[in-house]
Amino acid sequence: MYRLLRAPLQPVTYSRWLHLCVPVLLLALWMFIEPAWPWMPLVIVIPFGLVPWVRLAEGLQAQFLLTPHDHGNPDSTISAAPSARWGDRWRTLLWLEIRLVIALAAMFATLWLPEMTVELIAAAIGHPLDSGPMLPFLPPRWAAALLVPVPLALLIVIVVLLGELVTAVARRLLGPSAAERLTALEARTEQLLERTRIARELHDSIGHALTVAVVQAGAARAAGNPEFTDRALNAIEETGRAALEDLERVLLVLRESAQPVSQRPTLAEADRLLESARASGSHVDAQLSGPLEQLPGPVTREGYRILQEALTNVLRHCGPVPVRVQVEMAVGRLDIEVTNPLPEGPTLMAGGGSGLRGMRERAALLGGEAETGPFEGSWRVRARLPLERIR
Repeated sequence: MYRLLRAPLQPVTYSRWLHLCVPVLLLALWMFIEPAWPWMPLVIVIPFGLVPWVRLAEGLQAQFLLTPHDHGNPDSTISAAPSARWGDRWRTLLWLEIRLVIALAAMFATLWLPEMTVELIAAAIGHPLDSGPMLPFLPPRWAAALLVPVPLALLIVIVVLLGELVTAVARRLLGPSAAERLTALEARTEQLLERTRIARELHDSIGHALTVAVVQAGAARAAGNPEFTDRALNAIEETGRAALEDLERVLLVLRESAQPVSQRPTLAEADRLLESARASGSHVDAQLSGPLEQLPGPVTREGYRILQEALTNVLRHCGPVPVRVQVEMAVGRLDIEVTNPLPEGPTLMAGGGSGLRGMRERAALLGGEAETGPFEGSWRVRARLPLERIR
């Protein structure tokens, strides 16, 4: 009841009314051609329903007039795309037929009820009615005066109900098909995966730079040695510059969807990570074997991030301790292993933080695996990334 009272004040009531009036133009045009066959428009619309682009036009019109709050929304319940399959064409045809029938009912009410209102006003003032009145009976003058607003109120109710009906039918027949919903779901999944990847990129690159800066600043303050402080500041500067480059790469991806992922850092640039760890005070024993520059793009990029996160965790949780890094191209796979002594006392390295989880997820996306945890008195990160299925 409250919705009906508010209906005259809602713009969507009149936009749906207009939507119902549009098909009547076809009937009016036909009545000038052959008034003896008023049902002919139901036949005329059949070939139009089978034209793919008619579904696009009907969908846009329905979005704009029936559900204006969803117009332009990618999640709209009414599709705005051409018919891709015969099932879409048959649904479009059924929609055109049902829309025409509902429109005829709405137009009949639009013409009949206002005419009744005029006749009630004439009866109330004592004006004689013309021949063939629309009123089913002629009420007394006092009753006619009381009944004047009834046809208009009934017209609003009919328009609202028919508007709701045609909107429900449009959502059912012009709504996205199963294939369109699947395509939209795949697009959203790709978007979410891209956002997750960007979040990992920021976490790895910026987290690594901040960890190195914190470790270097703390070591320089504790040492009180001008020469060491100068080396620490240089390391912070180099690490910050590298982090800014990584950040610029990520921002380019956000600004330009066509930005090639090949511009992301690879294992061919692993020396930058190793030097950054050494500058933080860690003794890094690195063994990199094999033609790393020939690695497949996804493997070398994700391998770089795994190595970066492993070194970041060492600096963050253990400080400048000796680190052993081994990157080797074995038969059909790439092995990455980073080991370091466990710190004395409580440690956070055994937790399930986002960094450790991110390394495992990166490896899993390539069909590989990553293991993190204590191993023979040390902390070990080991990742195995397959090469054959990536090529």
